[in-house]
Amino acid sequence: MSHPPLRRRSAPCRWEDVDVLDYKPEGSAPFRDISRQLLFRSTGLGCELRYFEIAPEGHSTLERHEHEHAVLILSGGGACLVDGAVRAIGVHDLVHVPAQSWHQFRASAGGHLGFLCMVNVDRDRPQLPSASDLEALRRDPLVAAFIRV
Repeated sequence: MSHPPLRRRSAPCRWEDVDVLDYKPEGSAPFRDISRQLLFRSTGLGCELRYFEIAPEGHSTLERHEHEHAVLILSGGGACLVDGAVRAIGVHDLVHVPAQSWHQFRASAGGHLGFLCMVNVDRDRPQLPSASDLEALRRDPLVAAFIRV
């Protein structure tokens, strides 16, 4: 993937020559009202920089994998489950998602959640929770109230 030296913003949370894509194929995993944009990919740096936008009350998939993420909240707010804890998140918060940590992001009821996510170019496929994983996660009442599957 070749990148121009400068990619200007074309609208709020949109960039020149960047397509707004489906988050994942429909039916591949549980999620709601989320889009994805691939802003930058470099095999030399070994990373991708992606932008996700979740509509009010939408959420990402509850999943885990071997690779870690760095997530920077750019707009809106909501909450995330990372490493067994639910945390409120807002603009300019930086979230580290460790390897093999169950994680999920949700937009607040009154607004969207927009964030940058940096991951490895070469990464494993997400793992969805099994029935026993969900049972273990739901032992914490705060986590049980948060997760969407």
